[in-house]
Amino acid sequence: MSSTYGENLRVTVFGQSHSPAVGVTVEGFPAGFRADLDALQRFLDRRAPGRNEYSTARREADVPEFLSGLKANVTCGAPLTAILRNADTRSQDYDGLLTVPRPGHADYTAAVKFGGAQDHAGGGHFSGRLTAPLCVAGGLCLQWLKQRGVTVISRIAEIGGVPDEGELTASTADKEFPTVSDAAGAKMRERIAAAKADGDSVGGVIEVAVLGLPAGLGDPMFGGMENRIAQIVFGVPAVKGLEFGAGFALARMRGSEANDPFCVENGQVRTATNRCGGILGGITDGMPLRFRAAVKPTPSIAKQQQSVNLQTLSPETLAVRGRHDPCIVPRAVPVMEAAAAIAVTDAFLAGGK
Repeated sequence: MSSTYGENLRVTVFGQSHSPAVGVTVEGFPAGFRADLDALQRFLDRRAPGRNEYSTARREADVPEFLSGLKANVTCGAPLTAILRNADTRSQDYDGLLTVPRPGHADYTAAVKFGGAQDHAGGGHFSGRLTAPLCVAGGLCLQWLKQRGVTVISRIAEIGGVPDEGELTASTADKEFPTVSDAAGAKMRERIAAAKADGDSVGGVIEVAVLGLPAGLGDPMFGGMENRIAQIVFGVPAVKGLEFGAGFALARMRGSEANDPFCVENGQVRTATNRCGGILGGITDGMPLRFRAAVKPTPSIAKQQQSVNLQTLSPETLAVRGRHDPCIVPRAVPVMEAAAAIAVTDAFLAGGK
């Protein structure tokens, strides 16, 4: 099933952008785990819409309702199911999209795939709204991993061509705008504001680091940590690129530059550098696991765009209505943390660690 991820921890996301609710079912989550629902809510609030000037005006409470799997906030071994109710929807803004698809969206491909039966309001099941229930599962995984000494941190590495400054070594979760450099963050916000004023949008890059991982997680070939992370990260709408460690820069290096020399620190085998991103042969090497995801500009923009009428097959100009983020990147930061946490938890539950 395309909306289900994982082998040992099976995460199924359901619902549509404007359906009564969106939700998630998690199978395989260890029993006996006490969930901190206040901490989970704080995590969800980082992704929630309508909280600042650079996100959509749509406002949703995003308070999860657990239907099963929790008993007095402790996982009981049954499938864990939670829903997030949709309240602030304006489906009329999407009238006409069955006939004239939005450039950059799945309107056309969904029509081809489902023969016009798809729910197109708000993007339906293709909407970024579906990352909210993904964050419910990921938020619980973050808590479970923290008990095992594993933390996931992230930052906005770039927006609109403006890079962050400094190294990602600590969490940016308490910042309103999650960059290492506040000065760089201010320049990024200026780029977002300029695009919004022009009826346009910008994209960017998110960097994630998983700290405290033991060596030995993951498998060779198709069960590698890169594979596990890539599968779930590319399930997040608007992600169009992914690299681990030094990533594509490795292609411009010699082997003597690209290889990470081994060393011993405090009786542990480590590497002097981490250009591999903490993964060798699909298996963690004990160094921080690092990756970066490229997020495209929001395709729903106020500028007029060229499309076609699917009924007449004639050209048609489209002006997208509705409420949309001028930049998806800031709200996608916790989503990347959630995706990483789910993938790593799935690897942990594979056994051996």
